[in-house]
Amino acid sequence: MKKSNNITREKGLDHSITLLSEGYQFIPKRTARYGTDLFQTRLLGQKVICMSGQEAAKMFYDKERFQRDGAAPKRIQKTLFGENGIQTMDGSPHEHRKQLFMSLMTDSRLQRLGELTKHYWEQRAAKWKKKDKIVLFNEAQEVLCQAACEWAGVPIKKADIPQRAADFSNMVDAFGAVGPRHWRGRKARARAEKWIRQVIKQIRSGKLKADEESAAYAMAFHKDLEGKPLNISMAAIELINVLRPIVAIATYITFGALALHKHPELHDEVKDYNEDRTQMFIQEVRRYYPFGPFLGARVRRSFIWNQCHFNEGQLVLLDIYGTNHDSRLWKEPYTFTPKRFKDWNGGLFDLIPQGGDYYKNHRCPGEWATIEAMKVSLNFLHQLNYKVPKQNLNYSMVRMPTLPKSKFIMTNVELK
Repeated sequence: MKKSNNITREKGLDHSITLLSEGYQFIPKRTARYGTDLFQTRLLGQKVICMSGQEAAKMFYDKERFQRDGAAPKRIQKTLFGENGIQTMDGSPHEHRKQLFMSLMTDSRLQRLGELTKHYWEQRAAKWKKKDKIVLFNEAQEVLCQAACEWAGVPIKKADIPQRAADFSNMVDAFGAVGPRHWRGRKARARAEKWIRQVIKQIRSGKLKADEESAAYAMAFHKDLEGKPLNISMAAIELINVLRPIVAIATYITFGALALHKHPELHDEVKDYNEDRTQMFIQEVRRYYPFGPFLGARVRRSFIWNQCHFNEGQLVLLDIYGTNHDSRLWKEPYTFTPKRFKDWNGGLFDLIPQGGDYYKNHRCPGEWATIEAMKVSLNFLHQLNYKVPKQNLNYSMVRMPTLPKSKFIMTNVELK
């Protein structure tokens, strides 16, 4: 361990391979080892500052100090985000585009998403009696894909749902991947963009009538700060940035089922749609289980924080998993305890499974959609009788993103 400019600097030429081999624990291990919330390492040949904790998260979202332009590697843009999508934007253009996404998250629109999610769960459940088993994660992906497309005004053929759902999932799965998983994500992105470009073209030409409150209509006719419509490719990318995160909620639903299985005494938390108890349970699922490992940004201009120098252009990673398990913020952080949220003040920088802050910064606008879809889905699970056979429900803390290995198998499934 060396100190440079008052920041702990990790020895070694490069730690990219170590990051892939340690996954979610890469940053937490080092903050614990060095006794600091800040340290410098080398990743892909560049000096990178890693930081963790509430104060670090608050500072990370200071738009005067940080920018997203240049933070997301092209390999992630070509799989997860789409090239030059909202996640890579800054300043007034980002705020303008962000308002477009936030405008889709009204109470009535979120309620509609919940209704569609419930409808498609019930529709699929009617077929489960004929099956020896179901894999919850796979079912959830397809339910959410169908619900998201209808909610967003995107036509989808029934026969295409498995492929479209798998494509959205593979984009997410490519985040921390190299080799085959990465290439699956790129192929999935290419297929999805080709499909959605056709949807945008049909809406603009009038061949497809879209509800004016829908995401498809909003993206097709959105205008930038100069009054120009998005080009077709960018409109498609941003519409996918609405659909993909909804399908990704399948991960949280699977972890929610795992939590209910491991803690049967908590079933009442999601019984009969008890708003307060369900909300607490959902927030604990999002806090406790691993989803995103970290977020990246680049220093807009040089500054000093906590006696450490942040140099212009430097890449900085904010530890999501470690912050959500910070013992200074959460009592017994590695214990699953929904009641911890009973008196939670709703802080923007302590619970950050999908990022921090909302309107003007880069917190995910899909967070409200996540909570709504989880409420409906977990309540639906409580309406089922099912058995959980012996299976491998462990999940890797190295694989990013992670999931129970069996994807949660259920047998003898029927509505109560």
